[in-house]
Amino acid sequence: MTKGIDKYSIDSTDYTVGQDNVQKWGFDVHNPVFGISAGLIALFLIAALVLDPAIAKSTLDGIKLQIISSFDWLFIWAGNIFVIFCLGLIVSPYGKIRLGGEDAVADYSVMSWLSMLFAAGMGIGLMFWSVAEPVAYFTGWYETPLGVEANSPEAAKLALGATMYHWGLHPWAIYGIVALSLAFFSYNKGLPLSLRSIFYPILGDRAWGWAGHCIDILAVLATLFGLATSLGLGAQQAASGIHHVFGIDAGIGLQIAVITVVTLLAIVSVVRGIDGGVKILSNINMIIAFLLLVLVAVIGYSVSFSSISTTFMSYVENILPLSNPHGRNDEAWFQGWTVFYWAWWISWSPFVGMFIARVSKGRTIRQFITAVLIVPTSVTLIWMSVFGGLAIDQVINNVGELGAKGLTDVSLAMFEMFDVMPYGSILSMIAVVLVLVFFITSSDSGSLVIDSITSGGKVDVPIPQRIFWASLQGAVAVALLWIGGTEAVQALQAAVISTALPFTFILLLMCVSLVLGMRTEPFKR
Repeated sequence: MTKGIDKYSIDSTDYTVGQDNVQKWGFDVHNPVFGISAGLIALFLIAALVLDPAIAKSTLDGIKLQIISSFDWLFIWAGNIFVIFCLGLIVSPYGKIRLGGEDAVADYSVMSWLSMLFAAGMGIGLMFWSVAEPVAYFTGWYETPLGVEANSPEAAKLALGATMYHWGLHPWAIYGIVALSLAFFSYNKGLPLSLRSIFYPILGDRAWGWAGHCIDILAVLATLFGLATSLGLGAQQAASGIHHVFGIDAGIGLQIAVITVVTLLAIVSVVRGIDGGVKILSNINMIIAFLLLVLVAVIGYSVSFSSISTTFMSYVENILPLSNPHGRNDEAWFQGWTVFYWAWWISWSPFVGMFIARVSKGRTIRQFITAVLIVPTSVTLIWMSVFGGLAIDQVINNVGELGAKGLTDVSLAMFEMFDVMPYGSILSMIAVVLVLVFFITSSDSGSLVIDSITSGGKVDVPIPQRIFWASLQGAVAVALLWIGGTEAVQALQAAVISTALPFTFILLLMCVSLVLGMRTEPFKR
């Protein structure tokens, strides 16, 4: 029974993992999370067939914009709170707690662990925004950060700092809180690896009832629709890259072919599991990404290496003004970029957080937060500096398509930058391969997350269940492209971002619940 927070012991529950599950047709699913989630997804697909994609996009965009404009302060301050909370955990006595207990041993090497969390977290985003975003800020493609004058020396510096701000400490703090909370309550308290478990200190045994069902269902929908959106938009971007490099028509046929290939390979990966599939692909990801980064940095060494210090200093100098939502003279910019990003990271946090939790047993909280917060931010800083610095240099010196026309197509920005570099064709081919592998790792890791939530927190689910969710992601993405093309996919993206508002409150409560849980954990202070 629940005893109240002040006298509460998490170990008081007698709930066992999978006790509400139904085993049928080779599946092992939680009742009613699986059924309601699958039913709502089916209703969405039926609605997509009936409704006009343009009308749906217009309606959902309106809701999204209303949320962003009305709650911009909430998203910005929540992001700041998450960063401060994570940094506080690093230096607090709670940092000594080991996930899984004092004798727990890490399941994966540091390199494999970092590769998996980075590939799942934002690997694919770096491929498309590391060139497009700095150029957008520098040229004022959609406003400029802090109202700086476009195409000025100050704009060049701030463009790199603002890009780093969006891909640095704040998003990884969001992911880190969800991941740490899931890992702690699962590995240290023996609760199911599901979002509902995090709120047991607050909800008590109600976490196993409808309050918990609603949290898990919302997480399933946000994860699946978020992945389907990324597959749909990513397929269009990958098709554009393939067309640019190989001259193949980038129409609906190629886009569906890309999704089909990615989905089939993701199915193979999820069938093989984390060790035999996801870990191997993530390691391949990092090797190819490192190769591309080194090649680009060496070829453009006169610009790329000096950009690293510029990006770092601009990030440090501007992190506070960029983190303040009040009295800004660049409201359109920070609502259109920063608040949009924060909403996207928050809506993706159940997916990325749970996957990171799956592979993080055996680390201390201090090791965990330091790795999740500092290491990806450092890698991202180098990546954004190299690619963004070279892109801005091309614009300043009027080199190539970027220099002549600026940012015209986000999906082609990186390839346009490569076109005027030595060995540009080789760089573009490596980039296309890397994009496809990143897609596969996002899809397979997302499928494993949904499997866990819909199986009541089990980490080892039947193979047919893994295949079902991996296939459904691809099917939703294909259906949206086939029915309404870009408009349908963007409508779904707007819907996913709208889920960030309730998730923001959930994440803030998560911080409270995590502290309550850690207070019950015995450790050497």
